[in-house]
Amino acid sequence: MAGDLNWAIGGEAGDGIDSTGKIFAQALSRAGRHVYTSKDFASRIRGGYTAYKIRTSTEKVESVVDRLDVLIALTQRTVDENTDELHDGSVIIYDGERTTMSDFEAPEGMVGLDVPLKRLAEDAGGAIMRNVVALGAACAVTDFPIENLDSALEKRFASKGEKLVENNREAARLGRDYVHEEYPDLDTDYAMETTDEDLVLLNGDEAIGMGAIAAGCRFYAGYPITPATDVMEYLTGRIERWGGHVIQAEDELSAINLALGAARAGARSMTATSGPGIDLMAETFGLVAQSETPLVVCNVMRSGPSTGMPTKQEQGDLNMMLYGGHGEIPRFVLAPTTVAECFHKAVEAFNLAEQYQTPVYLTADLSLAVTEQTYRPEEFDMDAVEVDRGRLVDDETVGEWLDDQGRFMPHADTEDGVSPRALPGTTDGAHMSTGLEHDELGRRTEDTEMRERMVEKRQRKVDTAREREDWSPREFGDPDADTLVISWGSNEGPMVEALDYLDERGVDVRFVSVPYLFPRPDLTDAVESAEDVVVVECNAEGQFADVLEHDTLTRVQRVTKYDGVRFKADELADEIEAALEREVEA
Repeated sequence: MAGDLNWAIGGEAGDGIDSTGKIFAQALSRAGRHVYTSKDFASRIRGGYTAYKIRTSTEKVESVVDRLDVLIALTQRTVDENTDELHDGSVIIYDGERTTMSDFEAPEGMVGLDVPLKRLAEDAGGAIMRNVVALGAACAVTDFPIENLDSALEKRFASKGEKLVENNREAARLGRDYVHEEYPDLDTDYAMETTDEDLVLLNGDEAIGMGAIAAGCRFYAGYPITPATDVMEYLTGRIERWGGHVIQAEDELSAINLALGAARAGARSMTATSGPGIDLMAETFGLVAQSETPLVVCNVMRSGPSTGMPTKQEQGDLNMMLYGGHGEIPRFVLAPTTVAECFHKAVEAFNLAEQYQTPVYLTADLSLAVTEQTYRPEEFDMDAVEVDRGRLVDDETVGEWLDDQGRFMPHADTEDGVSPRALPGTTDGAHMSTGLEHDELGRRTEDTEMRERMVEKRQRKVDTAREREDWSPREFGDPDADTLVISWGSNEGPMVEALDYLDERGVDVRFVSVPYLFPRPDLTDAVESAEDVVVVECNAEGQFADVLEHDTLTRVQRVTKYDGVRFKADELADEIEAALEREVEA
């Protein structure tokens, strides 16, 4: 790829790796370069390997690859962890005055730049700025104009005073100048072109929060949990501008019940959590469905079960979202496939929740949540957002839904399964709802006929949605190829780029990316027309492959990954080619 460069900084948790990486990512995006980031961090406050990787190009990038061109190594372990991605010509920036790096020698074929990061930072005003010195050194290696770094530094440190901003600018320039002076003969192929393109940089959690606000969400309750916390962080201080509120609950049980209460009061409401929180919320999830309350539950998946690996990637919650909860619960499950789709699917989730008065799972995963990616601003057109509040009645229309005694029927047994909804304060709209089985008025009942009617009515909403809504997947590659690859969630980006690798090897692929897990598109025709079908997902059992085999009554091949690391484009191409070879051998 033209102008494609892979950069990383690594060290220990507590070394400021994340903030340093984000500063550089922002600088690149403001210079008109596309960015795709990847993070590797431990589940602890201090200690443990952590890294921030950036792939950048003047063209759009949608995946990480197994290659590192420039590495800022704050520890020996950083080099050890990335040995397989370093190559001849890779540049390693390190501080030889640091005890742990004093004996470091760059591997054969690579370029080692010994830069006294701490000493130069102290010259600029404080050792804490050593990472910014390293960024300046990286600017020298890549011929990246350091002025592009200034605005990112200002955004990061402006709240702490202009003096600190100036100190950081000076630290960056000391790093750049040191490389120019001490390594005058340094010659690399890593010069980064800048453009005038206007780009915004955000991650999946931020996109979900932005989509929620655009959709009219006015109440959020949550409990901090990796990797969903950034949804709450984004909303805090922003949703209030629109009359909304964020509440940090004492646990996940309180969070979903607070959100349920706000939804009953008429607010568009949401909570977000990860796998352990979804387990705790399961009981209230059933109450949401039984009371026919619209609510969005965001599940940002991570490695499980139990506490698992909180900071690692996995798509292991599919079965829980499709089937979790006692009894039979109508629901929708939406799975954004890109960072941008996190925004659009958040809007769609709120509309579906109110149109059909059901709980909606909006599910991302750690890769989407923490990945920062660049987009053109028009991708997030707020004016194009449409809000559909469903069958909401007011003082003038409530009369259509009163029984012969003038009582409002919040669970009216309608042809499409969707009942009227009256907000508190609606004249003649007073009603009750309960988690017990109820009649059309919301009063508890154990009448067998009414029980059947209510169960069928709630399920009928999903049937109605199947007919009314567009559940189409996203398609890429060769529509006539004999090989069909299917995936869901964050696998789309690396798979789209893997198509290029496969094409170079003479392997034609039709790729179907599924953003709707329930209801979901009928892929029977696509599966039956293909000679080879491969399902790609980040879990051990192939949970979506199981679902597809059930739907299509056809055996499929599985490419799974469950080591806590996302798929990479080149790796995925290799895995798919290997799966096809196994099929031939069989």
